[in-house]
Amino acid sequence: MLNWFRKLLPREDRFFDLFERHSQAVVGGAEALQQVLAGGADVERWCQQVEELEDEADAIAAEVMHAVRRSFITPFDRSDIQDLIQSMDDAIDMMNKTVKTVRLFEKTQFDPLMQEMGGVIVEAAHLVAEAIPLLGKLGANVPRLAAISEEVTRLEDRSDDLHEQGLKELFRRHDGGNAMGFIVGREIYSQLEKVVDRFEDVADEISGIVVENV
Repeated sequence: MLNWFRKLLPREDRFFDLFERHSQAVVGGAEALQQVLAGGADVERWCQQVEELEDEADAIAAEVMHAVRRSFITPFDRSDIQDLIQSMDDAIDMMNKTVKTVRLFEKTQFDPLMQEMGGVIVEAAHLVAEAIPLLGKLGANVPRLAAISEEVTRLEDRSDDLHEQGLKELFRRHDGGNAMGFIVGREIYSQLEKVVDRFEDVADEISGIVVENV
């Protein structure tokens, strides 16, 4: 009877499948955002792609939360599973907020430093996507997981520098002139920085899981 009951419950490895699917949606969102920041005639198409991937990621995150409630056995602490998927989901949510701003102000041209921040976001997304499967065998992958966390932190520092430099250039360009241009540019820089911040949150969650389970 117990064996039959356990077969109805989600398998432990199902969580890793869901995490990997979510991380791929995040990578896709990051790459689409990078295309948005490239500017030009296809901005709206890439904004739509970010929105669709954010919806897909939300559905996967909801599936993870449901699985946590139904599972008899989980690969690590339930709260850690919830916090990890939430931090990943926050990253793509922030990407979607960025493209909403782009759409609202009908932006089709972006500063080179914004584009560079888009590249940083793609790097961070790929690092997280690399880390997620490694959680399935924590003991063997501690060194690489630690290195990934350090790399994401380095990218977050780089993002902070780009954000600061971008604001200075915006101010010089719009000083005494186009105040709205400065406000919109500042908002986009701020949101891009927050995307990278969310990836650092993911790295922190992964580090916490390693510490607690190794």
